[in-house]
Amino acid sequence: MTITLTEKECNQLWAEVEQSRQQNSELNEFVYQLPQHLGTGYVQSMEIYPHLWLSIFDYEYHEHIRLKTHNDNHPLQFCVFLSGITTNEYGGKIDHRHTLISGSGVQRGMVLESQKSQRFVGVDINMPAESLKTFFPTTDGEMIPELSLLAKDNDWQTVLYPQITPTVKGVVEQMINCSYTGVMKRMFLQVKTLEIIALQLAPIITEQGGLQPQPRFRAGTVEKIHQAREILLSHLDNPPTLLELAQLVGVSDRTLQRGFQRLFGTSVFGYLTDKRMEQAERWLREGHRTVLEVAIMTGYSNPTHFSVAFKRKFGISPSQCFAGKKSV
Repeated sequence: MTITLTEKECNQLWAEVEQSRQQNSELNEFVYQLPQHLGTGYVQSMEIYPHLWLSIFDYEYHEHIRLKTHNDNHPLQFCVFLSGITTNEYGGKIDHRHTLISGSGVQRGMVLESQKSQRFVGVDINMPAESLKTFFPTTDGEMIPELSLLAKDNDWQTVLYPQITPTVKGVVEQMINCSYTGVMKRMFLQVKTLEIIALQLAPIITEQGGLQPQPRFRAGTVEKIHQAREILLSHLDNPPTLLELAQLVGVSDRTLQRGFQRLFGTSVFGYLTDKRMEQAERWLREGHRTVLEVAIMTGYSNPTHFSVAFKRKFGISPSQCFAGKKSV
């Protein structure tokens, strides 16, 4: 069973449990139990600096949750999962291997999906982008220019999914397992929160790890590459050619290829194939369409070509997936 919620409905459920929240006024800390309608577990939130909120969570959903959000202003966010998987329709994924850096600005409306019977454990940090001036200032007190892509105001936000590192994972585990109380707990979590932020921003500032392509692209090119990705995701069955896609977003085909390699770690065709296979797997497991129908819907006129691509991705054939066999 899938529970589909709008953002407003989800907020209403959380508003109901807010009345029974536990509060530690000394630390400005709140503990919320997950709404019973959704699952079990908790979210522990603390304002550890002015307007900077840290949330530590550990919960599990009863059912598959599909949350529909709308275009809205979004703060700067850092999120790390030790377990659990959340995906969106634009190809974004947060799991035990991929973290999230969600810049401030206008967030696109999207559908977020979280599977049932998974334990979601991790931390979430929300703050105004202006706080970067406080923690990572230039000599004149302004935000260092390398981080300007995370402060978009009324423009579309920048979203990155860096791979989790052992160091980041270790810091998050320390935060979750913190044994301090009172003021010592607050001080410990303040230090570890800044450490998480610094570790996540280091590849951007130093241009290591391929997270910050902006210095090698003209202004606006990163957004155009993200726009190209969205066009691909909305036309998986009949995508434009590489040249057509480049013309649609206003970049050269070479720039588009370089952008996909830098931002998503694969070519345009590789990205398209990967997302086609993920969509195909979902359809096959739903059991409402035949293998041939799924092949055609994902753009394959030749079922053999579809089967080869599917097996390369998941290690099993489309027929085996349809029959319920797990991927290997």
